[in-house]
Amino acid sequence: MTVARAMVECLKAEGVKHVFGYPGAAICPFYDELISSGIEHILVRHEVNSGHAASGYARMTGKAGVCVATSGPGALNLITSIATAYMDSIPIVAITGQVNSDQIGRDVFQEADITGSAEPFVKHSYIVKDPASICDVIKKAFYIAETGRPGPVLIDVPMDVQNMECEFCYPDKVEIRSYKPTTEGNKLQLKRVADAILKADKPVICAGGGVFLSGAEEELRELVHKCNIPVINTMMGLSNIDMSDPLYFGMMGMHGVRSANYAVANCDLLILLGARMGDRAVTALEGLRDTPIIHIDIDPAEIGKNVDVTTPVVGDIKKILTQLISVVQEEKHTEWLNELNAVKNAPADVPGSKPGTLDPRLFIRELNKYLEKDAVIVSDVGSNQIWTVNNIMLTKGRFLTAGGMGTMGYSLPAALGAKKACPDRQVIALCGDGSMQMQFMELATAVQHGIDIKIIVFVNNCLGMVREYQERLYSRAIAVDLDGSPSYEAIAGAYGIKAETVTENSQAEQAIRNMVESDKPYLIQVIVDKEEDSII
Repeated sequence: MTVARAMVECLKAEGVKHVFGYPGAAICPFYDELISSGIEHILVRHEVNSGHAASGYARMTGKAGVCVATSGPGALNLITSIATAYMDSIPIVAITGQVNSDQIGRDVFQEADITGSAEPFVKHSYIVKDPASICDVIKKAFYIAETGRPGPVLIDVPMDVQNMECEFCYPDKVEIRSYKPTTEGNKLQLKRVADAILKADKPVICAGGGVFLSGAEEELRELVHKCNIPVINTMMGLSNIDMSDPLYFGMMGMHGVRSANYAVANCDLLILLGARMGDRAVTALEGLRDTPIIHIDIDPAEIGKNVDVTTPVVGDIKKILTQLISVVQEEKHTEWLNELNAVKNAPADVPGSKPGTLDPRLFIRELNKYLEKDAVIVSDVGSNQIWTVNNIMLTKGRFLTAGGMGTMGYSLPAALGAKKACPDRQVIALCGDGSMQMQFMELATAVQHGIDIKIIVFVNNCLGMVREYQERLYSRAIAVDLDGSPSYEAIAGAYGIKAETVTENSQAEQAIRNMVESDKPYLIQVIVDKEEDSII
């Protein structure tokens, strides 16, 4: 068969049901074989969004999402979404077309060195020049993307190679001599962890995104309830434990809540689970000098990179927590929990909203009343993200966002991918008007493919978080006004999507009810005061 046909057969062998992409000449042989494959192709309106959609899909399935683009500008447009997946450890297999192999390096039409350009943001990349290698390459790509610390893998295939013939033989397993991720925790280190938990009076677990990647949510819940250890999250870890759980104390870090940061500052043992501890989270650790810190992660490069660690444990979090549950003793920690609850339950100073605008925090709290138990919330980047993370309440649901790279324009395509992965779950994207203008073309994708997502756009006619930073650092702001922006209700209507605008707190409940009761895509435009800050 042709290499193009083999590529499709390899995807089928990997159980791929959906791919997200945007075609072009250099990838047409592959697309021609996709027609009769049974794999559904979701046509995005910009290549970057195929990567974000594949990310949302991967995060909900635990399997690598697949995105496709043509050569040159098509492939280059993928880089932002590849980098976003890399920073958040999301498994993606990106397939790009390339100019004919004898034209590479000659600056022909739509040629770009995509493997070189994407090199800093991938776990690995391949350019396929030998048709006989295609099956082995794709098998390895999925294996590398999904194992160890997950991440994106790029496969670049010249157009002439796609048209060459090969013998199809998809490998049953993969052996890569130089790639052997550690999954089992060191027994001696695990004993030290158990002893530290036993001795601690004020332990805290900080659960990051690695808990999701390992599928360890149940093990986390079992461990914290056996030992009565309070849990906090990084932004990427939000919703890996029931947010109504009495042992949950919120998100830590620069934009975190008071109870979580208080827990870190006053604990006598901090256990980091699958947390990269980026700069926005590390701010909560300032002044934490002599407190023992245990860091458990699949990636040894992350342990000790940003935080000095007392006890490092390398391995798969699900396996390690299973081992810990069997050896730790039941604890109470009553005084410590009472102390944290006093901080958690202290009244918060929430500013009121101006007439003609709405308090976004109150809107999100109203939204909580209409969320299904397993709802998926996809937040964009900016003030809307901070309002969401500190006010959303998920029980068995899932929170998705671009945490590491902070990529605006993530929420809508990621929500499309999440909904394709879990069609029976409620999926709601929340974004600001700045980020919406980077992605609203994907409303067409939702309509074309019948993907029932809900969209909430917080509109303050401003790049709110940038304004906030500028005013705090420089006492003035520049280039943040979004004058000339459209009505998002009208934009939605142009795509045939029902929408409405909310300007007062009193209108929120009915608008949210209208949205969740609709069986089609729906958009709410929420008018927020331009001076509304992201701080609680």
